[in-house]
Amino acid sequence: MTQTVFSGTMPALMTPCTPDRRPDFDALVRKGREMIAAGMSAVVYCGSMGDWPLLTDAERMEGVARLTAAGVPVIVGTGAVNTASAVAHARHAAEVGARGLMVIPRVLSRGSSMAAQRAHFAAILSAAPDLPAVIYNSPYYGFATRADLFFDLRRAHPNLIGFKEFGGKADLRYAAEAITSQDDGVTLMVGVDTAVYHGFVNCGAEGAITGIGNALPREVLHLVALCRRAAAGDPVARQRAQELEEALGVLSSFDEGPDLVLYYKHLMVLNGQPEYSLHFNETDALSDSQRGYVERQYALFRTWYADWSRQMDLAA
Repeated sequence: MTQTVFSGTMPALMTPCTPDRRPDFDALVRKGREMIAAGMSAVVYCGSMGDWPLLTDAERMEGVARLTAAGVPVIVGTGAVNTASAVAHARHAAEVGARGLMVIPRVLSRGSSMAAQRAHFAAILSAAPDLPAVIYNSPYYGFATRADLFFDLRRAHPNLIGFKEFGGKADLRYAAEAITSQDDGVTLMVGVDTAVYHGFVNCGAEGAITGIGNALPREVLHLVALCRRAAAGDPVARQRAQELEEALGVLSSFDEGPDLVLYYKHLMVLNGQPEYSLHFNETDALSDSQRGYVERQYALFRTWYADWSRQMDLAA
């Protein structure tokens, strides 16, 4: 497998807010640096976690530029209703020194049209031909990229080198069987936190894009390391990876729902980062019940992990 920036583990950064609910770019850069210092290979900005539909194009570009200027390796999400806007984000990413693109399907307008999506993808890939890119496949965007379209695009655009699958275990299995296993130059990225073990061990994934890793970088990196060893045939690592993924199960499952940013921003506040307490829309907030549930689950996991990792160290 060709080694690229997409062979590592990277968090999909959220956008912190100032008190007037504007992007806090200083806090964004601090978080990006923190993630790289923790051992992440890069960061993603703006995907769904970054609230790209709620930011202006100028705000998104400023976030990318600020991260790259700070030396943070960045993968740029190209989500847009208009292909021209997506192309502008791709060009800007190349101009400011981003490391790659996460190519998001066209949404709302002709989103179910194969011809429209092919043209959309091709325009983005052509706009930054020197940046490695992965297609972001997700049911939430209303379009599933299949093998014939992927390889049709790859023949014309060799910078298309991978597939980020957010659709779950069955979709990861399809991507592995039909796309990434037939070409050693194509990489599979796990795109949903609940399928890290399945993606690495059963589907040959080379990297992961994580939401919960914003709050628990050490633990997610530990999980990925165990999964890599399990994928190489280590039976002890296989057992430990399954234990850790099961313990993370509830926290990881928030990645699959519409309130994922609300949940993971709240975890950041619990970690002592109050710049994540606000959202761009005032009405976007967890209910008291949701907040109580995630706080209890977070405390439970952290208690479990401290004891479990200590037992692992003693057994080593």
